[in-house]
Amino acid sequence: MTTMDYDVIIIGGGPTGLMLAGELALGGVDVAIVERRPNQEVKGSRAGGLHSRALELLDQRGIVDRFVAQGTRHHSVAMAGLILDASDRPSRFNYTLGLWQEKIERGLAAWVAELNVAFHRQREMANFDVADEHVDIGLTNGSRLRCRYLVGCDGGRSLVRRIAGIGFLGSEPQASYLIFESSMPGEPPIGIRYGIRGLYALGRLEDGRVRGIVTEERIEQGDSPDEGDIKAALTVGYGSDLGVHDVTWMSRFTDAARLADAYRKGRILLAGDAAHVHSPVGGQGLNVGLQDAVNLGWKLAQVVKGISSDALLDTYHTERHPVGAALLDLTRALTALNRGDDHTTALRSLVTHTMTMGEPRKWYSAKVSGLDIRYGPEGSHPLLGRRMPDLDVETEDGPTRIFELLRDARPLLLSFGARKCVAPEQWSDHIKTLEVRSESVCELAGVGIVKLPSAVLVRPDGHVAWVGNGRSDNPAEALAIWFG
Repeated sequence: MTTMDYDVIIIGGGPTGLMLAGELALGGVDVAIVERRPNQEVKGSRAGGLHSRALELLDQRGIVDRFVAQGTRHHSVAMAGLILDASDRPSRFNYTLGLWQEKIERGLAAWVAELNVAFHRQREMANFDVADEHVDIGLTNGSRLRCRYLVGCDGGRSLVRRIAGIGFLGSEPQASYLIFESSMPGEPPIGIRYGIRGLYALGRLEDGRVRGIVTEERIEQGDSPDEGDIKAALTVGYGSDLGVHDVTWMSRFTDAARLADAYRKGRILLAGDAAHVHSPVGGQGLNVGLQDAVNLGWKLAQVVKGISSDALLDTYHTERHPVGAALLDLTRALTALNRGDDHTTALRSLVTHTMTMGEPRKWYSAKVSGLDIRYGPEGSHPLLGRRMPDLDVETEDGPTRIFELLRDARPLLLSFGARKCVAPEQWSDHIKTLEVRSESVCELAGVGIVKLPSAVLVRPDGHVAWVGNGRSDNPAEALAIWFG
């Protein structure tokens, strides 16, 4: 028997890697993170918030209050300079939580520390070799690790993806941008303006400094912009460099949009930016990475523990790859709307007018919030494949919520009403079966209010795998597909 250091090793300890580690640890998996940084300190403020579905995922694990207590609630979403009311999103978290990435990472790191996840800090992967039953990993300090599965959460330039030979195709950049944090004298022109090539935006940070995004006059792809590049771009957009000085952080990004050909290649898997890169417009990247992690975590845990066959991991690509493709299309569209030529200005006016109407507004707010995702085709009931709403329910032990029942990342078989649905004996050890009552309205984003079925099988990630019809409620087929 080959000796393993860990069941799973994750390369990259950012938000996606941390979330995945927590999910795996809840599933009883021996998991470790290899991370080049000594701690969760992040240069610059980076990503700036958590959307509704990401907050729901954190609530499903019982840790959302740690983040909400630190952030600012925004009951709206932005589109092409327009602020849309989104307070009617059908979620307990009908807001976007303004919270900088470092605080998000620190909160997730504290959680995984409680779960005794191993860290190899100030280490980087140099290479790996895949064998029939394991993966051998070489680190840059000369040490080696062995695991059953390797997951690349190592960003858009993922070394895991490149060594695995997974393609990363998409659209080439049409513009490059600089994002920075600095001081500016007086009262700079806070807000958004549109140049011929793209967006210019300035906003105040909590400490009074300025965070800005500017479009460069030519496409640049170097990793080391300097203050002179910022001044040049500001001068093009504002006619002056606005006296920018004391730049404490800057980064260059483009509107390139690329998607991994495969989220899984044998014992190698990808999640987060390693699987999809795009413009940061819309604030999607970190949030979609958390969704990747929660979709993958319970599946990989079941395979490692021998509950499910290795084939279950193929559903990770089947379900998340289309979400990644839709994400790229969304960010391409939003980026295109940020140009200032006459044709785009006319288009932006038309689109923003449409989005002030009720149904388009609801559709868009659900989409950018991650509440509209459905895995698989439409089924016999609107709930099938969609997230289970967090209904208030009564159990024999008293009142609770659906998300509270998901805290331990175990699947739920819930019966509503008189007919109790029971899991066959072979699944009884790892399926939580409950008879519940609920007077809550079951409302789905993008669908509306739907009738609560007689029973549901809820996966550990909160999505519905099976819906009972009240006549012959037998979840055995769905249980066999998803839970071994």
